[in-house]
Parts: sequence; C-alpha cells; structure tokens
Amino acid sequence: QVQLEESGGGLVQAGGSLRLSCAASGRTFSTYYMRWFRQAPGKEREFVASITASGGSTSYLDSVKGRFTISRDNAKNTVYLQMNSLKAEDTAVYYCQTNPDGTSYWGQGTQVTVSS
Repeated sequence: QVQLEESGGGLVQAGGSLRLSCAASGRTFSTYYMRWFRQAPGKEREFVASITASGGSTSYLDSVKGRFTISRDNAKNTVYLQMNSLKAEDTAVYYCQTNPDGTSYWGQGTQVTVSS
C-alpha cells in the first residue's frame, strides 16, 4: 500500500508562484511513475503532469507547459510541482497519484487558489 500526502497549496495572486510537494510512503518510491492531477469546481479531474521513476522524462498538460515543472527527489520520497506565472484558471485542488501495483493511489489533495 502507498500513502501520498500533498502540501504547499495556498492563495496566490495571478502571476505568482507556488511549489507543491507530495510525500510518498514505501521503500520503492524510486520505481514509481508519479502524476499530478487537478480538479476545479464543477469540472472533471484532469491530468497536469507526470514524471518517470528516474525523473528522466516528463509530460505536461498543454496549458501548463512552460509554466509548471514536475520533479522528484527519490532520496526524500517526494515529488514536486513548481508552478510559475499562475493564472486564475489554475485554481483547483491538486492531487498526486501513482499506481505501482495496478492499484491507483491518491493523496487527499491541496487547494490552490489564484486571485486575479
């Protein structure tokens, strides 16, 4: 079983930055493919970014490319989402997710609110 805990959300003005963290349990974190998703009020949850186990390859939602950066520190069992040039439309609850054993694990989410 994997436990995920997000942190780092908050209220920020448009154009500002936040860094989200997701701490994971498990001794094999370095083998986990990790993802960030978000869900805005009244909308479906959507993929934001992903990173391979080694950190060598990343993928992003088109609307966040060039503004968001996903990274990981396998020594700390943590994945990050650096969010720059935030926009009001980035307002959502952000979740990290992984499925190392075929089961999808989610954190509880962290709220990001961008004021315009």
